[in-house]
Amino acid sequence: MSRPLAPQHFGSTELCEGIFRRHADSIRIRNPQIAIPKLERILLAALDLGGRKGFHSTTMRDLAEASGLSMGAIYTYVDGKEALLRMILGAVAHAVETGVAPFEDDEISNPRARLRGLIRRHVLVTEAMQRWFYFAFLEVKAFDRDARGMAITQELRTEQLIADAIAAGIAEGIFVDADPQILAGLVKPLLQDWYLKRWKYRKRGITPARYIEIVTPFVERSLQR
Repeated sequence: MSRPLAPQHFGSTELCEGIFRRHADSIRIRNPQIAIPKLERILLAALDLGGRKGFHSTTMRDLAEASGLSMGAIYTYVDGKEALLRMILGAVAHAVETGVAPFEDDEISNPRARLRGLIRRHVLVTEAMQRWFYFAFLEVKAFDRDARGMAITQELRTEQLIADAIAAGIAEGIFVDADPQILAGLVKPLLQDWYLKRWKYRKRGITPARYIEIVTPFVERSLQR
């Protein structure tokens, strides 16, 4: 079983290295030393524009100006906004699968430890990728049908991880006997609030570690049988 990747693996450069590998067939620049830094400029500009004016209103010309690259250079990496959306959503999905979903050794047979680990990893990974998760959540209206499907699948994936941990706890008699899907649906917004309302916690001086310390026992008390 693979171990979860640490949060430092989800910096923008590391993410863009992964995106370059996954989309190598559609990116016309083959040299990674040239391609990855420029791809990073494009994607970070897209995230910034999405946060400031909404991605639906963003044009490829806006993207060129914000990234400092020519329109021609932009199109050697992406053939349109839909490709950018898929790159961003793919990076978010990959982060969940490699940074949140894998269990630590002590979580395999311990549902309580597994739930704690999911909460901790979700907060830390979304802290490292705050703009990416924020974009994926709020810009779903700008997605085409396929991209919306990707976003919904990713949303349900993280909720299912929580539901499975809760179900295992119910089976062992340590969590309240209720529908684990509904319970997971109540827990998930607590984790989303961290990256959607990051400004609120920054203003209050709440660090990721402190948020984990507050949310984890709150969830456990709520689920206690």
